[in-house]
Amino acid sequence: MRDLVVAYEFKRGKRRTIGFVVGPEGLAVRAPAWVALRDVDAALQERAAWIVKKLGETQERHERLIGQRVEWRDATRISFLGEQVTVVLDATKARGMPAVLAGAESQSLTLSIALPQSAAPEQIRDAVQVWLMRQAKRIFAERLDHFAPMLDVKWRRLTLSRAATRWGSATADGSIRLNWRLVQFKLAVIDYVVVHELSHLRIMNHSPRFWETVRSVLPDYAALRQQLKEDASPHWV
Repeated sequence: MRDLVVAYEFKRGKRRTIGFVVGPEGLAVRAPAWVALRDVDAALQERAAWIVKKLGETQERHERLIGQRVEWRDATRISFLGEQVTVVLDATKARGMPAVLAGAESQSLTLSIALPQSAAPEQIRDAVQVWLMRQAKRIFAERLDHFAPMLDVKWRRLTLSRAATRWGSATADGSIRLNWRLVQFKLAVIDYVVVHELSHLRIMNHSPRFWETVRSVLPDYAALRQQLKEDASPHWV
């Protein structure tokens, strides 16, 4: 491997081991307060190939996102449950129904938005996002209710997240946070994230026992997890 210079953010904290996180902002390194800098450097050298690979994958993903940037106008297309939906501006729609999805299986789907053709891109984006978030809250709750009994757990509260890089989280009190953008993926991928977070209500780590819990409900979870990593959701501006 050729020599590369990689900048990174370094912080010390209350943890047991040196950790590496590669995200949109680059590489972040976390280490316990007692670890010497020479040991951090040694760990970096040891994981160099993995770090460079992850940085490359993150850059490729970012470029795909930019390439899929949504242009907010009449007839633009968005993803909903893995299907392409055409946004139609229709000022005749009643204010009480600001967005209506029409179409059926084997037919093209359209989302009629109660806005005039002269609407600004930001207005169109916001209206579509409000509709998607409403659908996300409904669908996520349905999937949580479906899988919770299978895992013998109870969820108590669902909130939608706007996190840039995290799809979900769970706390011991039964609170679940799911990224609303998940609603753009196929239902099977949504189910993977739902089961992942519900499994954390039983096991609050990513130990082999945790993954066995996920597998007990979704035997093909590994393929769905990989699909979530590879399928970029559109870049919204």
